[in-house]
Amino acid sequence: MQKIHVGFIGAGGIAKSHAYAIQALKFFYDDVPEIVLESVTSAREESRKLFMEKFGFSSANHLKEFVKDKNIEAVFILGPNNVHFEHFQLALKMPGIKYIYLEKPVCTTLEEELKMKELLVDAEGKVKLQVGFQYLQTSSVREALKLWQTGILGKPVHFDLKYYHGDYLQADYRTKRLSRLTPAPDGGAMADLGSHGISLLIAFFGDKLKITGALQSGNFRDVPVDSDLFSSISIADMETKAVGHLSASRISSGSGDLVSIEIYSENGWLSYSSENPGFFEYYLENSGKRIKKFAGSDYSPASSFPSKHASPGWLRSLVHTHYIFFTGNDTGSFVPGLDHGLAVQKLVRETAEQLTKFRKLTANV
Repeated sequence: MQKIHVGFIGAGGIAKSHAYAIQALKFFYDDVPEIVLESVTSAREESRKLFMEKFGFSSANHLKEFVKDKNIEAVFILGPNNVHFEHFQLALKMPGIKYIYLEKPVCTTLEEELKMKELLVDAEGKVKLQVGFQYLQTSSVREALKLWQTGILGKPVHFDLKYYHGDYLQADYRTKRLSRLTPAPDGGAMADLGSHGISLLIAFFGDKLKITGALQSGNFRDVPVDSDLFSSISIADMETKAVGHLSASRISSGSGDLVSIEIYSENGWLSYSSENPGFFEYYLENSGKRIKKFAGSDYSPASSFPSKHASPGWLRSLVHTHYIFFTGNDTGSFVPGLDHGLAVQKLVRETAEQLTKFRKLTANV
C-alpha cells in the first residue's frame, strides 16, 4: 500500500478538523493510501507539542526544522491568514514535497497574488495543489453542480447566495477571535465566510464575475470599521449577463451556520440550503415540476458510508475533500486548485476596495 507522509503547518482549530478528516478516511473509502502523520509545526512550542501528542504525529518541530524534513511529502498550510503565502513558498521548496493543501485565503495582497501566479506555472505537473473550499464537496452541492452542468435549467438570469453566522454578536466570542478582526481582505466576514460563497459562484458560473458594488453594516467599538461584520456585494457574470448578490455575516442572530444558494434561469430554478443538507431542489419551467433531489451521504462510486440516506455534515465534506486530495479518484467533483483560489481571492480583494468606497460614501450620513 502507498504511504504518504504528512506535515501540518498550524495547530489551531482548523488543524484539528483536518486531523480528524485524515484519520477518518479509512472508514469511508477502500482505496486510500496509508497516511503517516509525520510532523506538525506552529508558532508556539507548547501548542505544537500538545497537538502532536493528542493527534498522533511523530514529531513537533520549529518551522525551520520542519521545512528541512525529507520525509514529508504532503503539507497542509493551516496557519493564520496573513502567513499563508509565506508558508506556501516554503512548502514548495521542501525536499520531498509532492502535495500541498492550502487553506483559504491563498494570500492577502495583490503583490502576493501576482507572485502566486508565477509559482503556479513553476509547480505545474510537479506538485499537486488544492485549496480549502470544502463546501464544493458537500454531497448535495456536488449533485446540484452536476445537474447545472447538464444545461437543463438554461441560461441563468439572477442568483442569491448567503453565508451567515451570528457568533460575533457576543462580546466574549469577539475577544476570543481577535486575530480574525483584521481589516479586509485579510479579515472580515467576506474574506472568512463570503470567500466560500464566491468559490461556489465560480464553480457554477466560471471566473468571469465582476463586482459592481458593496455594502456593509454592523458596528461594535471593539471591531475595526474596516473589518466587515456584515457585507453584501452585487455581482455580474460577464459571460451570461446574469446578476445577483452575495452576502456574508458574522452577526445574523439565530442563523447558525447558514449557507444558501438560489439560481433562477430561463428554464427553471435551483436551490440549496445547509439547513437541509441532505438534498437540493430544482424546478423545471416546461413541466411545472418541483423536484427534491436527495444526496445524503452518497459519494458514489467512491463511498456511501455509513448509508446513502444518512444525513451529511460539514466534516463529511471535509473528509471527501481529503479523499480527492490524496487519491484524485473522484472525477465527478469540482476540485479547487490554486487557480480557483486565486480567482476567489481577486474578488475578495476587490470587495475590500468596494467596501472602502462605501464607508467613505456613508461617513457623514
